[in-house]
Amino acid sequence: MPTDRVLADFAGQWAVARTITPDNGVAGQFTGHAVWVEQGSDLLYTERGTLQIAGAPPMHAERRYVWTPDLHVFFEDGRFFHSVPAAGGGTQHWCDPDQYKVIYDFSGWPAFQTRWRVDGPRKGYDMTTLYRRAAP
Repeated sequence: MPTDRVLADFAGQWAVARTITPDNGVAGQFTGHAVWVEQGSDLLYTERGTLQIAGAPPMHAERRYVWTPDLHVFFEDGRFFHSVPAAGGGTQHWCDPDQYKVIYDFSGWPAFQTRWRVDGPRKGYDMTTLYRRAAP
């Protein structure tokens, strides 16, 4: 029986490994770290690392989100992004004209995986990310 995740489960440091596979074009790899830190009753998610796309120099990549106690995820500017299913599973985000669908897989907890599918007039890719607890 899967355990529902709560916000506190994510707090702390995580190693991140991501593969981005476009429908057309060159695949990319991201490696780095993420940290969820307290910000009032929420957690601020910050991810930093290196994005490598074949044939291009490595690029620094960074992004931030705010996660709330009910597992809603917001962009740093306050816009709603999506809700994380506490037991894992699928959810989505519409960003006109693009559709973002994600599956959260918590079955290997304390490691977990997200699998995104993005489709739009100029977008089409799969993105799989593995999160593993970082050593203290």
